[in-house]
Amino acid sequence: MHVGHLRSAVIGDAVVQLLEFTGESVIRRHHIGDWGTQFGMLIQYLDEHPGELDHADADVTGEEAMSNLDRLYKAARKLFDSDEEFKTRARRRVVDLQAGDPQTLAAWQKFVDESKIYFFSVFEKLDMEIRDADIVGESGYNDMLDETCRLLEESGVAEISDGALCVFFDDIKGPDGNRVPLIVRKSDGGYGYAATDLSAIRDRVFNLKATSLLYVVDVRQSLHFKMVFETARRAGWLNDDVTAYQLAFGTILGKDGKPFKTREGVSVKLEDLLDEAVQRATTVVRDKAEKVGLTEQEIVDNGRYVGIGAVKYADLSTSAVRDYKFDLDQMVSLNGDTSVYLQYAYARIQSILRKAGEFHPRPTRNWNWPRRNARWASTWTSSARSSQRPPRNTPPQTHGVPLPTGLHPHDVLRPVPRPLPDNAPEVVENRLFLVDLTARTLQRGMALLGIRTPERL
Repeated sequence: MHVGHLRSAVIGDAVVQLLEFTGESVIRRHHIGDWGTQFGMLIQYLDEHPGELDHADADVTGEEAMSNLDRLYKAARKLFDSDEEFKTRARRRVVDLQAGDPQTLAAWQKFVDESKIYFFSVFEKLDMEIRDADIVGESGYNDMLDETCRLLEESGVAEISDGALCVFFDDIKGPDGNRVPLIVRKSDGGYGYAATDLSAIRDRVFNLKATSLLYVVDVRQSLHFKMVFETARRAGWLNDDVTAYQLAFGTILGKDGKPFKTREGVSVKLEDLLDEAVQRATTVVRDKAEKVGLTEQEIVDNGRYVGIGAVKYADLSTSAVRDYKFDLDQMVSLNGDTSVYLQYAYARIQSILRKAGEFHPRPTRNWNWPRRNARWASTWTSSARSSQRPPRNTPPQTHGVPLPTGLHPHDVLRPVPRPLPDNAPEVVENRLFLVDLTARTLQRGMALLGIRTPERL
């Protein structure tokens, strides 16, 4: 997984948590590329170089698994490009894979299992709970492809053009003015991505009984999904009661405004980026650790919460469809619109409540909790259910969802006026109530975005 996979993971997880918070029943689907020509190449190479994926140690880290796969892929690719006989053998293995040959499937499963080791390690670093049952890649729809093509052709939605099964659209044309088709089945009999995506829609609508399909996919795939959704509508699989929507997102850019890559021009690995974010955040936490009295374990844990939170917040606090610059220095800053600022605000509030002693938070006489709580919940609900242009998924604050009483976090940290009035206990308890409510609102809002709020920071 490279840095480009970050946005689909972060945005998708936040949307799921928002929808579940509002009472929706959500079925997660992680659609991974686990099928196709490249696996024929890998399987054939492994067949001719047995033991390449064997492990001396049963406990393999995600980084080791990725290193194994990367090394093997590069070796197989080099042989595929330089040896015509190997290329022919590799292509035959693709046919064997699609036909369900047991030996070929067993080798394919080794690659899938190795990939999942790395996959789960990355999501663990992102502090996201991913279940194996939620991962249904391209292979999960392989048995449906032939029927999908048959249904489209028999209904007249798709037609044969130059040997390929295609769907045409009057309003979609190429630079030459000719209509651009959605190729469902290639002229050589192979299936394109469209066949898999259309089969996935059939499965989600008719087997899972889903009524709203939300795709968190790169904006560069917008044309493809526009054609896929329209094809599904023509086939009757989508309608007014069963809808599909692409939540498109932009590209992550470097500080120079160009696609985020290493100096060698290689896409940055997501795991390396997350490690650097945690490292920088840990440095920020350690600088203040002595003053707060944090233990070494708290420094390590808080560094992880702050680093991962900073990455998530930077992504979610901008419009999803826009490209954004990835600037770790700004992300872990204690100033400005960052998760670190809000995490520190929450920790300071918790410190006030710990020092309150015998005083206990209680509402003011004119406080209408049901009305205030309903306003907060309804704002999140409309954000989660927006089907046109999802808003910025920012936590509750003055420029996103209002905090209780419309205050910014630093406003509730003001001390009680001196000298104390005659009703000082009531004033203190009323103020503590607002402080406590602000903390709970911050914690809930950040949690919905998958960001932890440390009690001491």
